[in-house]
Amino acid sequence: MKPRPFSALLASLTLLPVFCGASAAPSADAPKVITLRMIDGRTGKPIATNDFIVRINHQRIPHNNWVEENEDGTAKVTLPANAETISIHATYDSTTQTYVNCDSSAARTSAKQPPPLDHWYAVADILTSGMVAPNNCVGKKVPDKLQVVAEPGQFIFFVRKLNSKEQFEQ
Repeated sequence: MKPRPFSALLASLTLLPVFCGASAAPSADAPKVITLRMIDGRTGKPIATNDFIVRINHQRIPHNNWVEENEDGTAKVTLPANAETISIHATYDSTTQTYVNCDSSAARTSAKQPPPLDHWYAVADILTSGMVAPNNCVGKKVPDKLQVVAEPGQFIFFVRKLNSKEQFEQ
């Protein structure tokens, strides 16, 4: 039996993962995990809640069961593999009242305006580089306390409570 050359051995070792089906990339069927941070759009203080309303792929069906609250006030959302876009809202004070997301240009307007449309964010972008939603609850000059940076896998969004007039009209 002839000894194998070193190059043949090296080539067989590099192809071993292909033949065994091993891959460093996550499976297409694997769930996607995102960390949520909700911040008061005016004060910059983090808001902890376990009442997130999570929707994917422009569907109206909410999936609150995908959310798990962390001890630090953030939440972990486990999305199905087919999730391409996400929309997040939250309720407060254990009620059905929903925070106003500050990512809409109508976030600062009066209650006479129609409610803002949902914003949808690409899950792939959140997973690879993280995402901070726009904060339109403040003026054009954003204070330092509201300047935040998202890490890969993290989605940060700003909210405010309904004002008294908006509460009355609901």
